[in-house]
Amino acid sequence: MNQLQLFLPCAAGVEDYLAPEILRITGLPPGCITKQRGGVAVRTSFTDAMRLNLYCRLAQRVLVLVSYTEYRNEQDLYRAAMAVPWERWFTPRETIKIEVTAQHSPLTSLNFAALKVKDAVCDRFRETSGGVRPDVNTQWPDVRIYAHLTTDSCSLYIDTSGEPLFKRGWREDKGDAPLKETLAAAMIAASGWADGDDDLMPLYDPCCGSGTIAIEAAQIACNIAAGSLRRFAFEKFVPFQPKVWQAMKQEAADAVVKPEPGQKALIYGSDVSHRMVDFAQRNAERAGVADVIEFRGGDALQRMPPIEGGGVMLLNPPYGERIGIGGVAGEGVQARYGARELAETEDGVAFFTQLASHWKKNFSGWTAWMLTPDLKLPGKMRLKESRRVPMWNGPLECRLFKFDMVAGRMAKDKGSTDKPAAK
Repeated sequence: MNQLQLFLPCAAGVEDYLAPEILRITGLPPGCITKQRGGVAVRTSFTDAMRLNLYCRLAQRVLVLVSYTEYRNEQDLYRAAMAVPWERWFTPRETIKIEVTAQHSPLTSLNFAALKVKDAVCDRFRETSGGVRPDVNTQWPDVRIYAHLTTDSCSLYIDTSGEPLFKRGWREDKGDAPLKETLAAAMIAASGWADGDDDLMPLYDPCCGSGTIAIEAAQIACNIAAGSLRRFAFEKFVPFQPKVWQAMKQEAADAVVKPEPGQKALIYGSDVSHRMVDFAQRNAERAGVADVIEFRGGDALQRMPPIEGGGVMLLNPPYGERIGIGGVAGEGVQARYGARELAETEDGVAFFTQLASHWKKNFSGWTAWMLTPDLKLPGKMRLKESRRVPMWNGPLECRLFKFDMVAGRMAKDKGSTDKPAAK
């Protein structure tokens, strides 16, 4: 188990941040990793697979490639899966689930392809385990097996994570359409807030919702491992060594850094919904960072900077429609369940126009990073972005815009988006 090919899928646009994170966690040389569309491949050991599950904030899962073959039909998939020594990974006591994804596959039914892979796994165990085969559990399987099909190739993976890695184990209270923890971590990585050895700048999310961005940032600041509160699929695998895992978790626990008693908060969050602020506070307590974050209620259009001297704002603002009781966009004024703020204020003025004016007037010296699917938002806000980072929020193509706030009117800069805005 010392020469494995791992694949860590991530949201499109996050690969450039995931690759250095993998190198930092494993200590491997750069030549061991390969960036691909939607993930990063790495050659390493089973021990590093455990370590990546524990520490990685940007990946969705940690998969082990167990087979790569060419195929033409479902019978080829059966032969490929039958040739994999599954008994080295788990026993027939564990339940399984097969999932198939495809890009330009000639097969007409992915469900039938999954059935053939399942049959092969079960038949393999019948041959190697005295006729005993694992059961299928589509809801809470012990072992997830993924088959990815292209036009002519089949890759089989076994999933060491189990539940996706964005499920950190601390978020029990959430509103409508919450931001995934992995995407919040990607926003933090893209901002460069935690880069370097200098002291961290204050960080503020004025539309914090259930607190995802603030809590991710606080765990980073405290050096808390992302997966320290949850379990993983590999804990039921044959190669799993409990003593190695316990030592790894103890090492992570020993590395946690907490502020001194009475030390001023470094990370701040606020939301117009006091209910969401309560959610955020409870989530922070479960995440072990309640003493690092200061949450308050308040409208983003009115709240003043939480601390003097500037800092970094990082937010995934509401894109919410004004929807009526019947759920039809544009009818009535009732917000959707869990919505944090309306995209329009009560007097009909665009929320983002007022937000930009509020920032220019009161947040001089701050840098704002905003994730949005509206690629024309800077123009609507009458702000010139100094950077734009492509990111995907699930199926939504988004941009993470950077705005350098200066006093008064924001000057127009017709140059490259990679240059800082004129001051």
